Amino acid sequence: MSDITEPHLMVNGTKFTIDDSWLGESLLYTLREQLGLYGSKNACEQGECGSCSIMFDEALVCSCLVLTGNAVGREIQTIESLAPDGSLSDIQQAFVDVGAIQCGFCTPGLLVTIKDFLESNAEPTDLEIREAISGNLCRCTGYGRIVEAVRVASKASEGTEETLNDND
Repeated sequence: MSDITEPHLMVNGTKFTIDDSWLGESLLYTLREQLGLYGSKNACEQGECGSCSIMFDEALVCSCLVLTGNAVGREIQTIESLAPDGSLSDIQQAFVDVGAIQCGFCTPGLLVTIKDFLESNAEPTDLEIREAISGNLCRCTGYGRIVEAVRVASKASEGTEETLNDND
């Protein structure tokens, strides 16, 4: 006789049993509606806007494109993992400092994307930054302040400060 365990998700280091969820629904829906993790936003539901970006086994993905059943037993990190103790991460603080947050709808997906990007490229060029965030749509800004926030965050992680530029 095999040992049958209840399906679970490992989200931000916490194990969640998902016995009340339909495994065929999107991971985004499960995160928001079943687990109460409202940081990832639901916009296009087609993987085009990046507002629902999460880390899935250390790969950046749009959670609207992942079925909950495919996430069982996998490691998931959402926007909520960036500041687990309540203090802002360097990336979040940079967004505040340079005014990169407008309506805030795209911000969670951008922050997850940028965190992943800076882990592999600590000293990016503006072109590399723009390419890294190209899968995240923002309708409020011209991306100038977002790029500036990435620059500031990359300098903060190096332990240096950068002067903020208001020429956006």
